[in-house]
Amino acid sequence: MGSTIATAGGEQSPLRLSAASSATSSGGADWRDWVKLLKPRVVSLVVFTGWIGLFLAPGHLNPVLAFTAILCIAVAAGAAGALNMWYERDLDAAMQRTRRRPIPAGRIEPGAALAFGVTLSVASVIVMWLATNACAATILALSIGFYVFVYTIWLKRRTPQNIVIGGAAGAFPPLIGWAAVTGSVDVLPLLLFGIVFFWTPPHFWSLALYACRDYGRAGVPMLPVVAGARETRRQIFGYALVLALVAVLPWALGYTGAVYGVSAGLLSFGFVVLSWRVLRDRQDESGTSLTGDAPARLNFRYSLAYLAAIFVAVAADHLLVR
Repeated sequence: MGSTIATAGGEQSPLRLSAASSATSSGGADWRDWVKLLKPRVVSLVVFTGWIGLFLAPGHLNPVLAFTAILCIAVAAGAAGALNMWYERDLDAAMQRTRRRPIPAGRIEPGAALAFGVTLSVASVIVMWLATNACAATILALSIGFYVFVYTIWLKRRTPQNIVIGGAAGAFPPLIGWAAVTGSVDVLPLLLFGIVFFWTPPHFWSLALYACRDYGRAGVPMLPVVAGARETRRQIFGYALVLALVAVLPWALGYTGAVYGVSAGLLSFGFVVLSWRVLRDRQDESGTSLTGDAPARLNFRYSLAYLAAIFVAVAADHLLVR
């Protein structure tokens, strides 16, 4: 792997050239850079939703094996993040909010990051298979492959629907946790998959609204860049409405009790209200906010709390019901 890296438009980025050349004189990365390569904040949410899937599953899994399964989910998510950073190093170098990441900053060589990600990916799948079963290992491998090949390589630079289709990658953990215990997949983890899937667009597009210039500068066809801020606001609100319906399905179909049903209803109502505020934010003719994108930032932060609270609610409901 050479020291020059192509930009999204196919030309070599001066920033990437500088970063690559500095890597040889940086003396190597410390452990914190390798941790950053795993995207720990993303991993924490993935681990949590995977653990909820394992917790809800009928049957029993030895605590040591259960811990191993969760560890495999964490390692796999981190490995996918490392491979994503390796492939998108040119985009990261062009964006203000990501240019200090270990690879574009020259602290980790691209080849080392690739080897790191591949090794962790393979190891996590093998250990999951040995510790639990083939079904859980297969879904784990599918989640890594979907994030790396479908979202990162195929969709990210080609379509504004990248985050919609690619959102499935982050929705797999409840299925993996459930399968680790049962060796199969059932309706409830599929419903949890659906919640994460429909949560992803309004969550990520809220961020994209105020990071639009970064994506445009990097040539990434995120929805605000391609369709404009006004259409993005409409899509955020539309997906929030769909999410509200999907979120109450576990209760409506009888898979959870009233504790979850009430919690999901109230949490979703809050998401819809905040998404409506994003839609109705003071804008100019192009849809650009005149208030500093405060509603979009608030919606993004709420969306993180929303997903965590939804999964806490389903776990609490399960404890009370059983």
